[in-house]
Amino acid sequence: MMSLRGKIEFAELTDTGRVREHNEDAIGSDGDIGLMVLADGMGGYNAGEVASGIAVQIVSELATEAAAREDRDEIDPHSGLMRQSIILRDAVYRANKIIYQTAQSQTHCEGMGTTIVACMFYDNKVSIAHVGDSRAYRLRDGQFEQVTLDHSLLQELVDRGFYSAEEAQRSTNRNYVTRALGVEPTVEVEVHEHEVLPGDFYLLCSDGLPDMVEDEDIHLTISTFNASLDVVSQQLVELANNHGGRDNVSVMLAQVLDSFAAKQSLFKRIAGLFR
Repeated sequence: MMSLRGKIEFAELTDTGRVREHNEDAIGSDGDIGLMVLADGMGGYNAGEVASGIAVQIVSELATEAAAREDRDEIDPHSGLMRQSIILRDAVYRANKIIYQTAQSQTHCEGMGTTIVACMFYDNKVSIAHVGDSRAYRLRDGQFEQVTLDHSLLQELVDRGFYSAEEAQRSTNRNYVTRALGVEPTVEVEVHEHEVLPGDFYLLCSDGLPDMVEDEDIHLTISTFNASLDVVSQQLVELANNHGGRDNVSVMLAQVLDSFAAKQSLFKRIAGLFR
């Protein structure tokens, strides 16, 4: 398995914020396999912490095991997705099942759930899986864009033309998610694949960041402090807290330093000679 250390730089930070007593966000990463996982839990009696913790643990463990088991970048014939996308998607399915079963069997966990956004880098690509309103952004050549669409009531209203994107940014009803892990026995996981270029920045965050900080200010912060991803993380969390810090806030950053194309197998290289 090709390690991505030296090809991609990572940083992460999570903070309780200024209002909440507990941090119900959870984050986890593995720089060798290019994995980042972020979950934002919900539910009473700190059960949100349980849900997000399970989500990050299960997805991290299953993705790491699967990445170590095989070193092939294959396309699944049924879905058209790369193997890494299937790994992420199936790991999120599994996390949903375990959170749901725990919520059903433990009275103090009743009603808990969590959003999740996870990504895996491989072969100059990234697979991103998400459920809920935790987000992924990309900064490329000065262009900053959200690459996930929230599974939220507000996003549905935007999609149907009731709100513009600018009006949605200012709306106070931003936190009604239409999908979360652990609420139903099964969940629909959204998965997308993107080409990756050297110089790209990727940001995963819980809604505690965009609810407090405008996208333009997130963009400006990454552009200004990009010499150190740790400083970018600290500045983003500080911005959210300075603007009220009404929620937990978590950020995970990846900066692509160099190309990381997968090494072709000997069979593929020989086969290529005869095309």
